[in-house]
Amino acid sequence: MNWGEFERANPELAALGRERFETRELCMLGTLRRGGWPRISPCELDFVGDELLLGMMWQSPKARDLLRDGRCVLHSCTADRNGTEGDFKLYGRARQVNHPETQEAYRAAVRARIDWEPSGAFHLFALAVESAGFVVFSPRAYGMAWDPENGMRRWEQRLE
Repeated sequence: MNWGEFERANPELAALGRERFETRELCMLGTLRRGGWPRISPCELDFVGDELLLGMMWQSPKARDLLRDGRCVLHSCTADRNGTEGDFKLYGRARQVNHPETQEAYRAAVRARIDWEPSGAFHLFALAVESAGFVVFSPRAYGMAWDPENGMRRWEQRLE
């Protein structure tokens, strides 16, 4: 499902993810290298219409990973070692987007966000959401996870 479908199916969880991604303007992207080893790379993302889009430099290692195998994970960047701000993880598959209209909408979103836009060749991927999770570690730890097979699950635990 695309981001818009995920948002409509899971508004609470999607709102937590969107807020963390938009606040930081950066995520950590986990991909699979050719030999199967994981690669983690910082990546910017933008929400355009119903899509969560990832733009990448032409032929960058992470883009080549996704062209070969679209399975990936996005993790919100956290700055608090105690985990009180919460972190969001999104698992899915990236597909390359070659539609000129979507590429132009992506450029406009980047331009509006940071007053710059990609020029020349670049890779653009849309993420199909397969599962997601959110967790906070603090005196009151809690989390939630969603996937289509098991639906939404919640947990809470006191850490004292």
